[in-house]
Amino acid sequence: MTTLSPLPVPPARFRDLVGSEWIKTRSLRSTPWTIALTALFVIGSSAVATLSDQGAVRGPEAPDFRPFDAYPAGGYWTLILVAACSGALAVVSEYNSGLIRTTTVAVPARGAVVLAKAVVTAALWAAVGALASAGSFLVSQAVLHGRDAAVPVTHPGVPRALVASALLAPVSALVGLGLGVLLRHVAATMLTGVFTLLMLPTMFSESARWSADVNHAMVPAAWRRLVQSWEADPGSLGYAATVPGSWAVYALWPLTAVALAVIVVRRRDV
Repeated sequence: MTTLSPLPVPPARFRDLVGSEWIKTRSLRSTPWTIALTALFVIGSSAVATLSDQGAVRGPEAPDFRPFDAYPAGGYWTLILVAACSGALAVVSEYNSGLIRTTTVAVPARGAVVLAKAVVTAALWAAVGALASAGSFLVSQAVLHGRDAAVPVTHPGVPRALVASALLAPVSALVGLGLGVLLRHVAATMLTGVFTLLMLPTMFSESARWSADVNHAMVPAAWRRLVQSWEADPGSLGYAATVPGSWAVYALWPLTAVALAVIVVRRRDV
């Protein structure tokens, strides 16, 4: 009696991995609530900042773009924090539950799994960032319209601020994901993410060249430079960052974080 050998199972395609990670993400009940509350808070902070701005009054001069109204630091610092934590939890939660062992058995190509997580995380938070950025601008300009101080989306500085604020969320989420793979512990990952993205930049000012260089290499400083124009606050620029350099920071942080995560996950057992 002959026995039939089992048919070889084809390796999982990358688009299948992306689909699997998307199912994991949207199946979490906390995902829609986190997105909704974060977007609401960020847009709400823009409305509050604009309503509190007593400088935006009617006048004969042409209105200027007021980035501190449309994109207040408090709201976007929160966006950085939530996006980074969500990106980290996309990985750390699997380590804590033990699901990562099942995943690595089903898909031995661990680097591909990390890349699939990165694609889903980046796409999700890019959509959230775009919603928050566009909503912040529209709400602030709706308030300023009543004071004859609103500007159109084509006003100098506005398109760059829109894009930079939208990309802030996926950049932070991918940094959090990379830290999650490297540390594999919830508390350690959260603390490291908060310290790296939010606390560390405040330790370096722009008064000295070396300190300014370190500060400009941080994500929040790059976002602030891309959002504000030279005319926004000329007295506090010091050794100012360049716009190309700030875009480079946006690209290098997530690319480095994901690349390190892929290298590390390929070299350890789980």
